[in-house]
Amino acid sequence: MGLELSGRPFLWVVRSDILDGQMESVRYLDGFLDRVASRGKMVSYVPQEKVLSHPSAACFLTHCGWNSTLEGLSYGVRFLCWPYLADQFYIQNYICDVLEVGLSLQIEDSSGVLSRHEIVQPLKKLISNTRLKENAEKIKAMAQKSVSQGGTSYWNLRYFVKQLKNC
Repeated sequence: MGLELSGRPFLWVVRSDILDGQMESVRYLDGFLDRVASRGKMVSYVPQEKVLSHPSAACFLTHCGWNSTLEGLSYGVRFLCWPYLADQFYIQNYICDVLEVGLSLQIEDSSGVLSRHEIVQPLKKLISNTRLKENAEKIKAMAQKSVSQGGTSYWNLRYFVKQLKNC
C-alpha cells in the first residue's frame, strides 16, 4: 500500500458504511494494520476539522468536496486531490492550478483505483514542496483575517443579520 511505502505517519478514515462494518476483514488489509501500527491508524470516523487543525496534519487526501476543501484551506493544509464526480474535478483544478496548494493524483487505471506508487510518489512530492506549504499558510492567514472582527466575512454576516431584522 502507498501509505505503508511512504514511511510517513498517517490517519486513514474509511467510513464504516462503505465497508459495512467489516474493516478488519477486508482482504487488502491483511497484516497492514499490524505493520503500520507504530505510525498509522485506520478509523471509521474522526471530527474532520479537529484533525485538519492539528499542527501535525501535513496534507489531506480528499475527493475535493467543497466543504472539505474550505475546511482544509482554512487550516492551511496541502491537498492530494482524488475527485470522482461532478464539481470535484473543478475544485481540484482550483486547488492545484489556481491556489497552488495541492497536487492531483494521476490515476492510470480506468477503474479509478490507485496503485501504491500512484499514492507514494505524489505524497512525497507534496510533503517536500515548500511553495505549496507557503501558499497554504498564506490562504490560512487570509481566511482567519476574513472571519476576524473587522474582516470581510464578519462585516458580510453583520450586514445580512441587519437585513433580516429589517424584514
